[in-house]
Amino acid sequence: MQKVEKRNTRNLAWIILVVMTMSVVLSACGSKEEGQVNGSSGNAENPLEVSIMTITPSAVPAADDNVIKRAIEEATNSKMNIQWVSNNIYGDKLNLTLASGDIPDLIMINNPFGSTFTKMVKQGAFWDITPYIKDYPNLSGGIPDIAWDTTKAADGRNYGIPRPRPVTGDSFFIIRKDWLDRLNMQVPETTDELFKVMEAFVERDPDGNGIKDTTALAAYISPDDLGWGGNLGPVLGAIESSFIGTHSNWKWDESQEKLVYRELLPEVKESLQYLTKAYSSGMMPEDLLSLKLTQARELFKRNQAGIIVDKTGTMRKIYADDLKKVDPSFKYTDFYPLTNLNGYNPKGSGYNGILAIPASVPEEKMKRILQLVDTWMNPEVFEIQKFGIEGTHYEVIDGKKVASSEKLTADNASDFNHIVNVIDLPWDTTGETDEETQAQELFKKVEAERDKTSVADLAAGLQSETGQKVLPELNKKIQDLKAKIILGREPIEAWDAFVETLRNDPNVQAMSDEMTEAYKKRNGQ
Repeated sequence: MQKVEKRNTRNLAWIILVVMTMSVVLSACGSKEEGQVNGSSGNAENPLEVSIMTITPSAVPAADDNVIKRAIEEATNSKMNIQWVSNNIYGDKLNLTLASGDIPDLIMINNPFGSTFTKMVKQGAFWDITPYIKDYPNLSGGIPDIAWDTTKAADGRNYGIPRPRPVTGDSFFIIRKDWLDRLNMQVPETTDELFKVMEAFVERDPDGNGIKDTTALAAYISPDDLGWGGNLGPVLGAIESSFIGTHSNWKWDESQEKLVYRELLPEVKESLQYLTKAYSSGMMPEDLLSLKLTQARELFKRNQAGIIVDKTGTMRKIYADDLKKVDPSFKYTDFYPLTNLNGYNPKGSGYNGILAIPASVPEEKMKRILQLVDTWMNPEVFEIQKFGIEGTHYEVIDGKKVASSEKLTADNASDFNHIVNVIDLPWDTTGETDEETQAQELFKKVEAERDKTSVADLAAGLQSETGQKVLPELNKKIQDLKAKIILGREPIEAWDAFVETLRNDPNVQAMSDEMTEAYKKRNGQ
């Protein structure tokens, strides 16, 4: 009896051992099969779920199931919930989002030195990514040093990934060359020559329709542009900067050995007189204060304005194909970029906004977000938004990818540049047609010429504690007064009186001292 019990006990133990072994084997097989179904090994990470907020120039943003978005997600092992916000309202939307505390995992900060973001950085609301940059080769090596340097906070740390831009590709004047040719006029090289061209674009029927229905400059003044171009924004600010000779808010005065605040410079008054005369002569839209960026662009696209301020790369993405529908005789090379005005053109800061990660994101997820951007910058991934999907957006001809701009635009391909952008790819000037190739070659030549004379913002990245406190309100006052003068609602003498108050304002004096000290420190003086 005892022998039978012992035998049964041994058999039971053996059965338990076999069952346990089979369970382990089956579990392992199940994990392996599950990994194979998911297209990865059993220990691979799940897709990174990340919320993103950024800008879009498109009237209809990319949908969640956008084919290019899905391809990027697959290549980066991610699932992106993207909140696209129109150019026209991004500033307001950003401030509301930051104030709410409900901030996406990755958010585009268009001005890393804006008062709200700067204040939140000091409060520890965003990750300091400085110690981590070296761990990601595309972030450390694929983004120019100038972009990292000019986006550093006052403490010398980086609180976001710069969205790189070529320093030679900054926004500047683009003029209708066919209108110039029709009026037998030369490309302007000075503000005086530009004024004569603008006058002709209003008075001499440049579109040849026999009706006096054109304006010259597709301009606007918006609260979104506070702090930019003397608070006049990219268009009118480019004219003011051409008078000053710099697009910085500060200019070095060798005799005083200090930085002088832009608004104190006599050239600002000269430019205001110029702009006031231009406005009263109908050289820019009458509803200057109510227009937004997209509406100003529409004037150019509808053949109603002959001059814009933008990047050459916007030629087909935003303007030319729509313009061809209105004016079939328009050629891509008629989208003509000026090299200089008064010997000046702006050198870019190397970035256009930054991608910041709120401190509420756990460290491990923050690292995966950095890895997402780093992986996205790999050529084979970034080229998804550049060329699209083979057979859908491009064909390979003679070993080269030849894309359809129309199909890429339809699928919002360039919108994704407002999340991740790469600028060190070789510039291939080959277009879809000979006409586009000629335009690309023109743009490349102009940018090479610009590079010889372009002027950098010498105060980029410098900060003043006093400035952070007083500039938000001061910038509003400056924009309001400049707008009233240009529109003829205030006399030019109002500017003289305002400048005198600035000279005697202790906050402006303190700001100047702090900026000068920061400038000298950075330059080892």
